[in-house]
Amino acid sequence: MKTLTRAAMTLGTVTACFLGCSKPPPANATASSASGSAADPADEFTLPPEVRGVSTAPAVLQPVADYVEITGRIQADPTRVVRVYPPVSGRLITVDVRPADYVERGQVLAILASSDVAAARTTYRQAEADAQVKQQALERSRLLYQHQVIALRDYQQAQADAAMAVAAFHSALQRLDLLGVDTASASDELVITAPRSGVVTDLGAAPGEYAKSLDNASPLCTIADLGTVWAVGDVYERDLASLRIGDSADVVASAYPDERRRGRIAAIASTVDTTTRTLKVRVVLANPGLRLKPDMFATIRVVRALRHAIVVPQAAVVREGTAAYVFVEVAPQHYRRRAVTLGPDTDRSRVEVISGLAPGDVLVTAGAELLRAVASPSS
Repeated sequence: MKTLTRAAMTLGTVTACFLGCSKPPPANATASSASGSAADPADEFTLPPEVRGVSTAPAVLQPVADYVEITGRIQADPTRVVRVYPPVSGRLITVDVRPADYVERGQVLAILASSDVAAARTTYRQAEADAQVKQQALERSRLLYQHQVIALRDYQQAQADAAMAVAAFHSALQRLDLLGVDTASASDELVITAPRSGVVTDLGAAPGEYAKSLDNASPLCTIADLGTVWAVGDVYERDLASLRIGDSADVVASAYPDERRRGRIAAIASTVDTTTRTLKVRVVLANPGLRLKPDMFATIRVVRALRHAIVVPQAAVVREGTAAYVFVEVAPQHYRRRAVTLGPDTDRSRVEVISGLAPGDVLVTAGAELLRAVASPSS
């Protein structure tokens, strides 16, 4: 019995000594265990001091625009498109332009041989001669009337004949001017010139063909002034309340995804397409260098509203399949991988983060791929 009592006292003394000598865990260990419950310890690592090329910046709220995005096409302004028809019928001798050629106003497009030109010139010369004869007859009638040789009626008839002859002469002259024919020339060739400057978008004739006059359904060529173009898109009726005539709009052509052109909404259609439930929206754009071509695909973006959100550089986000994450600096040279949910790209260099970051979090903005390699050396 005494032996058991002595053994129990010895065990109690050892236990009390152990409890008295033990120390509480350090504060940083407690913090680490607390953070470990929210993040996988495997996502945290320390970067060696000698590693360079990593830049960080705090996450901040920035104004972000919500857009109405409208799919559209580039079109030529119809008021700047001219379809050139030969004014008379005849055979094409030469055609001096090709599609995509740029022509200046007055430049020769084609030369046409036409009997109508010869007939118009003959009519002009006959009218000129008749006007001269009738004018001479009027002078004789005036002298005879002054000497009371002829009656007033005869003198008035001579005046009328001279006036009609002059009118016929001016009509024939205007016909030649309209055709662009020199009155002194004897050729039956007609030179067809460009009525305005622009790009030849279509050519409907070739040398040797017989070209009809204005009643022809096919023009000789089509010239479009592309210095100003339209971006025409289809907007759904549910988005119509967000658009107003005069609103600023950004247009990005699919051919030039890095170029954003600013214009304004010039018109919104008054009727709805019953099949697609959309309305036409038109944005007028300046086109320096004629880089925008008709029928190019384009996207029209109109600001719907402004809000504040966290926006980070595209280089800060690492994507793996459908997942995305960033690296957050929790201490100097100490980083943590954090999953984030991304919103729409604000532009080609920035992306919105919907969740996973808070304002003030210091994240890696350059060198994320380097940290990815360090965090996953097996990959």
